[in-house]
Amino acid sequence: MLQELNIKNLAIIDHIEVNFEDHMTVLTGETGAGKSIVMDAIGLLAGGRGSKSLIRSGADKLVLQGQFIFPADGLTYRLLDELGIDHDDGSVILQREITQNGRNVCRVNGMLVNTNTLKRIGQTIVDIEGQHDHQELLQPERHLHLLDEFIGKPIKTILESYQHYYRRFKKLKQLVEDKNNNQQQWAQHIDMLQFQVNEINAAELQPNEEDELVKERDQLLNHQKISDALKGSFVQINGDETISPLDMIGDAMNSMQSIEQYDDSYQAISEDLQNAYYALQDASNQISRETDLQEFDENRLADIEARLDLIYQLKRKYGDSIEKILNYYQKISKELKQTEADQSDSNDLDEQLLTVETKLQQLGEQMSSLRHQSAVKLEGRIHQQLADLYMEQTRFEVSFTPNATHHFTSNGIEAVAFYIQTNPGEGFHELAKIASGGELSRIMLALKTIFVSAQGVTSIIFDEVDTGVSGRVAQAMAEKISAIAETEQVLCITHLPQVAAIGDHHYFIGKQVINNRTKTTIQKLDHDQQVTELSRMLAGKKVTKLTLEHADEMLKMASEKKHV
Repeated sequence: MLQELNIKNLAIIDHIEVNFEDHMTVLTGETGAGKSIVMDAIGLLAGGRGSKSLIRSGADKLVLQGQFIFPADGLTYRLLDELGIDHDDGSVILQREITQNGRNVCRVNGMLVNTNTLKRIGQTIVDIEGQHDHQELLQPERHLHLLDEFIGKPIKTILESYQHYYRRFKKLKQLVEDKNNNQQQWAQHIDMLQFQVNEINAAELQPNEEDELVKERDQLLNHQKISDALKGSFVQINGDETISPLDMIGDAMNSMQSIEQYDDSYQAISEDLQNAYYALQDASNQISRETDLQEFDENRLADIEARLDLIYQLKRKYGDSIEKILNYYQKISKELKQTEADQSDSNDLDEQLLTVETKLQQLGEQMSSLRHQSAVKLEGRIHQQLADLYMEQTRFEVSFTPNATHHFTSNGIEAVAFYIQTNPGEGFHELAKIASGGELSRIMLALKTIFVSAQGVTSIIFDEVDTGVSGRVAQAMAEKISAIAETEQVLCITHLPQVAAIGDHHYFIGKQVINNRTKTTIQKLDHDQQVTELSRMLAGKKVTKLTLEHADEMLKMASEKKHV
């Protein structure tokens, strides 16, 4: 549910902050005060389309923030887990900014996301039902999904198995088409993969091999320089037959050792000379060993150059390092293995495809049977809802259109669409083609009452869906919206006093003109303020004692109905 909404610089809204509660909240106010703008703000937070034209005149950007809470095992949290977005505190904060240069900045729990991701998350959070925008209820391509949501777990189990075979079907079908349409290209692709695998495999590359070869090559190329340096260093340390620098340092060390007991400074010098003597002695021995190891191998140099040349050739083809070459090798080896396996099965691909098609048809027919049975139940449930809304003559029908033979989709073997007949003898029509706004509002409300629990969202927004109705129909719609609010959070913009009276919480949205600028305000109403507002909705500008009494009576009756 939506806990808190913060809006800055949206249309005529300067800055408002409102805390919402559970169950049913109604928002009323005069035309043009900004009621729908509040709902638009929630829609933008849920990933709706936005533009810089929405920014309040004179402002640099509009800023929106909403805090929502959900059950720990809800669809929203599963999606957040999938997206790697933290939600440890049990809440979700959506933020969105739109700047004058048209830039959108969207965040979910502080993590930057794009508008498509925000929309994916938003669709699990809120469902906005407007007078002319009923989202998926009016989209035939969504009707099959809605029917499956109504059915629940029984269809989900079969559908998961069906979609497993459907993915195999798509792959096999593509393989058959590839085999039939381009056998030569298939063979060439295998030959290319085989050549690359063999070439890299034959090279027997080792990690870090190139660095070691370059080091060894440089030593061989600089053999004379290295040898001369080693010999020269040895002579410079050990001297010739007449003088030895190492012996001279040894003599100095012995001299200082003979007097080191007389002063700490003498002892320090003596220790330094000892360290220098033994270090030079170690260096002399190491130089001697390295000199003995020096050997120029022209054949080894040629081998190294050839090996490095091979590595460079492979790097030009498969990657700029041995590591990348080996990674590419793993990739194409796997692809070759799978391609060869697919080719080895090419003789019976048609048989495999037929087997999968048969399985798909069986599962599709199982789903079809279950859907047809459930459609009858759904029709009966909706007819009851329509009767409650004084549309006893209206008929709802789930229409099934079979696909062509062995023409499968990811959801089954037939399409589903919802049709309505509003008056006997008029015939059934698609939901989107119903002309009457009042009829459409009631039909949408009836459908929403059935589907709301299955859809998983916990915040339902009704934006003037009661337009075009009055009297007992308005009362019935009010009670229906209130029934939905028993389990879901409902935010409802309304002009009908019957709907406003039955709400659990009531906010009044008004506007003021300050310094020639229009500013939207929002206020939660107490009981007396509710009476006054309902009186205005009943009587217009002139509120009388009678309308106040009528309004008070409406609130009492609504309270009694909710507590029956």
